[in-house]
Amino acid sequence: MMHIAQRMSRLGTETAFEVLAKARALEAQGKNIIHLEIGEPDFDTPANIRQAAKKALDDGYTHYGPAAGLPSARSAIASYVSRTRGIEVSPDEVVITPGGKPIMYFVITACVDEGDEVIYPNPGFPIYESAIEFVGGKAVPLELKEEKEFGFDIADLERLITPRTRMLILNTPQNPTGGVLPESDIRKIAEIARAHDLIVLSDEIYGRIMYDGCKHFSIASIPGMKERTVILDGYSKTYAMTGWRLGYGVMPAELAKLVGKLQVNVTSCTSSFTQMAGVEALTGPQDDVERMVTEFKRRRDIIVDGLNAIPGIRCLRPRGAFYAFPNITGTGMRSRELAELLLNDGGVACLSGTAFGKFGEGYLRFSYANSIPNIETALKRIAKTLERRPVSVA
Repeated sequence: MMHIAQRMSRLGTETAFEVLAKARALEAQGKNIIHLEIGEPDFDTPANIRQAAKKALDDGYTHYGPAAGLPSARSAIASYVSRTRGIEVSPDEVVITPGGKPIMYFVITACVDEGDEVIYPNPGFPIYESAIEFVGGKAVPLELKEEKEFGFDIADLERLITPRTRMLILNTPQNPTGGVLPESDIRKIAEIARAHDLIVLSDEIYGRIMYDGCKHFSIASIPGMKERTVILDGYSKTYAMTGWRLGYGVMPAELAKLVGKLQVNVTSCTSSFTQMAGVEALTGPQDDVERMVTEFKRRRDIIVDGLNAIPGIRCLRPRGAFYAFPNITGTGMRSRELAELLLNDGGVACLSGTAFGKFGEGYLRFSYANSIPNIETALKRIAKTLERRPVSVA
């Protein structure tokens, strides 16, 4: 067999795509599946953004661009982040990448040496742990607790910090829980980061998808934090542009140069015409975003109320993103066992909480980026599937 590098054994994956593949295989066999597994808005990219991409193609944006991004696109992002976070950002502090994941990987690669420790939220986006371990760092999970609305105890964070701690990853609003960290906690986290000289990777990809009057608050906006924070954001969730592969990071200029160098080595640059579409997304009308968030809120309420009506399940009402993360311990089943049962017997594709780390045991993740009729049908299927199983009250 071909020799495979040992580091590959440390590389994880994103289970959503594996479950999607299983669901597609079942559909190919004639089974009807309702897809609540994939974290992708089911809306079309707004027409003005699509039109901007077509114009960019006609205008010749079909060639290589600078590794860190086109100057006009970096300027648009700098202006947008300056306005929305209340900080001064210059274009040389912006790097545009094919999606948000490269920012995670490039920043971790640039900042984390072998043996360095990185504290990350758990349950949380699985690529955090994967990237940390791949570069030889030590991934240190910070438990998100249901009783704190999927926040965490500040004291727990402090106990995890050692002399080898290099970085802290924050994600608010969160995937998979839909939790939103309160501003008061973020300010305390900033104090800890300054005291221990930590880099903060702040994943704010869901920052525009919030409900019930919640407002996004970035740790970078706190005095003294912009210099030690990397903001990860992008277009996939807010503008329904998952297939466009367009994200960006905002970081100190000296780090941006290194991340740009990594991009040269890995992808050369981000597609030029998609960057021009991104400019239109940030500077054009925002009506479609507002309509999408309003619809997500309607769906959230339906799925949360429906899940809470099923014996053995309880579900907090998320304040951001488009995921419900119900506690299923009352069913007497393990997370993966129930997820597989719902897919194979119930025709509902969802994710086991353990797809997001060890502290996800006892939970499932449902994406409500699907139509209300489909969500209502899925709730009926879940209830019927569980009716055929013995339920023990936790």
